[in-house]
Amino acid sequence: MTHWQNRLAADRDTTLERLARLRLDFGGIVEASRDSNADDEHDPEGATIAFERSQVGALVEQVERHLAEIDAALVRVRTGAYGRCESCGRQIASERLEARPVARTCVTCAG
Repeated sequence: MTHWQNRLAADRDTTLERLARLRLDFGGIVEASRDSNADDEHDPEGATIAFERSQVGALVEQVERHLAEIDAALVRVRTGAYGRCESCGRQIASERLEARPVARTCVTCAG
């Protein structure tokens, strides 16, 4: 396995663990509110259940998008396209790949 495959595989494992925790949290929020007749819209105690559900739901979507980016990067590694800009075809700087291993474009094309 190459450095990038190892790095992306480790990121994928971490991302899957985070996604599982977030889905569990989301399920817990939904379950906690299911049998409650509390008016969470007007709860003076701070964040509402609806807000928490929305916030965790948005995090789930963000992590799912990142997982898709990782999977796409792993495909690029396998096909030999990893590290090439999808816009101009030039090599993506190693510094950019170190900072963002799922990068599809070089800094110039990303800007």
